[in-house]
This record gives sequence, C-alpha cells and structure tokens, in this order.
Amino acid sequence: MEKSLVTETVNSATVRRQTAAMLFAFFAIYFVWGSTYLAIRVLVATVPPFYAAGLRFLFAGLCLYGWSRARGFPSPSRSEWRNLSILGVLMFLIAYGGLFWAEKTIPSGVASLLVATIPVWTAIFEIFVFKKDRLRFPVFVAILLGLIGVALLAFRSGAGHINLLPCLAILAAEISWSLGTVLSKGFALPAYKPMSAAGQMITGGLLLLITSALSGELHPWPHVNQQAALALLYLIAAGSVLAFTAYTWLLGRMPATTVSSYAYVNPVIALAIGYWFGGESLSLQIFLGAGLVLASVLLLLIKPATKVSSH
Repeated sequence: MEKSLVTETVNSATVRRQTAAMLFAFFAIYFVWGSTYLAIRVLVATVPPFYAAGLRFLFAGLCLYGWSRARGFPSPSRSEWRNLSILGVLMFLIAYGGLFWAEKTIPSGVASLLVATIPVWTAIFEIFVFKKDRLRFPVFVAILLGLIGVALLAFRSGAGHINLLPCLAILAAEISWSLGTVLSKGFALPAYKPMSAAGQMITGGLLLLITSALSGELHPWPHVNQQAALALLYLIAAGSVLAFTAYTWLLGRMPATTVSSYAYVNPVIALAIGYWFGGESLSLQIFLGAGLVLASVLLLLIKPATKVSSH
C-alpha cells in the first residue's frame, strides 16, 4: 500500500514537471519568438543591420556549438560543413540580412506577418520547382490567400508613401529561407539538431559580418548603446538559444503540426507587442492582410508536409 502511494506520488510529480516544461517551451516559441521582431527593430535603430545580425548569430551559434560538444556530440564533418555553409547563406545571410535591413523602416508587426508567409513559399517551391508535391485545391486556396494578404501589407500606405522596398526585401529573404528549407531535406547534416543549427548560425553569422565590412557598415566602427546591447543579448540568449532549444525539445515530444502552430501565433504576439510597447500603429488594411496571411498559414499547416522557420 505504501509502495503504491509512493509510486503514485512520484508519477504525479513527474507529470507536473513535464507539463510545466511543456508550457514553458510553448511560451518560448510563442511569446519569445513573437517578441524578437520588436527587439530587432530596437537593435537596428542604432546599429547597422548586417553587423547586428552577424553578432546575433555568430554568438548564438558558438553557444549552441559549445553546448553540443559539451554533451558529447561530434563536430560536423567536412561535407556537413559544406552543406551547413550553403544553408548559412540561404537561411541566415540572405534571410536574416534582409529581415534586419527591412526592420529599419517598417513596423515589427508587419515584418512578422510577412515572415509568416514562409509556408506559402515553401509550398510553391515543393510543388512548382522541385515537383515534390502536387497542387491540391486547399493548398491553392492557401497560396492565393497568402499572396493577397502580402499585397495588402506591402502596398500599405504610411506617412504619405508606400513601404514596398523593405517588404520586398523580407519576401526575398523568406523565399531564400524556404529554398533552404526544401534543399536541407536532401542534405547530409549533423543528426543532432542543435549542432546542425549551430553550424548554420556560425557560418551565416560570419558571412553577415563579412558583408557588413564590405558594405562599409564598420566605418566608423558601430557604437552599441545600452538599449541596443540589451536587445542584442535578448536576441542571442532568449530568441536563438533558449527558444530554439525549446523548439527542438517540443519536436521530439509532440506532432510537428502542433509545434508549427507558432507560425500563426508569433505574428499576433508581434503585432500586440509592437502596438503596446513599440508605439506601432494598426489599421484596417493591416488587420485584413493579417487575417488573410494567418488563414493561409493555418490551411498549409494542417497538411503535415510543410516545414516552417525558427526566429
């Protein structure tokens, strides 16, 4: 009898710990990732965008690499480093370079909605370019809704002008991420996901810093004030290391479609945080565009083949 009570108590405590860990992990991928868009905007307000992105991912990648090696996982092989470098170009140099550059001029909430279209571009690549899937009617409707939503957001009038160029930069960035997502399925990469992410972040971060130097961002040497430094620290520790670890932990315990729900929760969080804490305005056109983009993402995520990104 006593042994049964002890076993039940231990099992109950284990369930409570697992539930708490699950809730914390979802908090990380929902709210922490959703808040990174405003942190990026704060950072690039005073720090050059390629330099800021390079610092974020180089340091985050080194942290993940050191943590992976400390747990006994091997370094990537030469061929794996080659593949990681290709993904570093597509998914960090181009994708995050474009996002950081664009957020100098567009609200963080709008940026998050444009980033949320990643499943749309991934579906387009898989169906029309690589022929890995066929066009079904729900997918066609989802792609159409997503593109209309993007048009509403990209041609949004603000302060007497249309914020088209930075929106196009984000779309190009997310198309690059989607291409990297599709290509990665056929690449030989480290089996341990944090090590794979570390390699991509390290190569991408180095390439972003090289781009920063070649584009003249380092003349004069950028000054990182206290507010920008706090935003950078938050992006490295919370946005990249903590939230990504939570994401991979959840993927090992729950269906991918459930975990991928962050793709339509993040923009809602980003819009709310940008409005309440960043002084960003909202309009009927933004709400309409947001609704179409989120409906598109939801339609695509109910089909298990689509993989989305991490911020």
